[in-house]
Amino acid sequence: MTPASARPSLQTAPPGSQPLRVVSYNIRKAVGTDRRRDPDRVLRVLAEVGADIALLQEADLRLPPRRPVLDPVAIKAATGMAPVHFAKGVAMGWHGNALLLAPHIKLQALALHDLPGLEPRGCLVAEVQRGDQHLRVVGVHLGLLRGSRRQQLTALLRHLGQDPLPTLIAGDFNERSLEVGLGRLSRQFTILSGGPTYHSRWPVFALDRMAVSEGIQPLNIIAHRSADADTASDHLPLVGDFTLSAAQTRSAGGAP
Repeated sequence: MTPASARPSLQTAPPGSQPLRVVSYNIRKAVGTDRRRDPDRVLRVLAEVGADIALLQEADLRLPPRRPVLDPVAIKAATGMAPVHFAKGVAMGWHGNALLLAPHIKLQALALHDLPGLEPRGCLVAEVQRGDQHLRVVGVHLGLLRGSRRQQLTALLRHLGQDPLPTLIAGDFNERSLEVGLGRLSRQFTILSGGPTYHSRWPVFALDRMAVSEGIQPLNIIAHRSADADTASDHLPLVGDFTLSAAQTRSAGGAP
């Protein structure tokens, strides 16, 4: 793979292929730029996007029992998606990272990992299936310190190992530099930016990114703007459209 970090131009999906839409969104516990906690506003943004897969950050309240800020019934009603439950208390996410799937996307395997660093961080690694296509999606929210982010990326790559399954990593990378801060990731993944996502009212920094391995072709990636998106969180949602290579098979018992 040739590493690259770019904002891809809009391309046409190959004939007969069905684009896959993924959104990464730091919802800031549903607290908007007006300092109001408004879960319904976040759900309206997710409905605007119309994703197949949503990877959320800061999806739970900070203090135990870390209750989710979005109600699963309301998520279903507003977006048609359903959250993946991790069977770990009442929280919707793992270290705040949550995964929502449209009905036609089936969860095949799930792994939850702690990540090193000064702050408690983690990632979720899910293997999902759409029809006869399999891929791995990874949700992350990296730390505020560059030293911690480097440790976390090293640990993440170790968790992923050498599995050839097409993989998409998405989240709040909290990093402005592709070369210094994300260099170890770019050796194995193509890092994508849809432009500045922070601060949502006056976007300046591209803190939210997606990274893809071979087998996943980006068509378009943008920071989604709307009246609700500009106020629902301090981050804009990052929306990517992708096509997958020829059907990827998975041996029985495979896991991320």
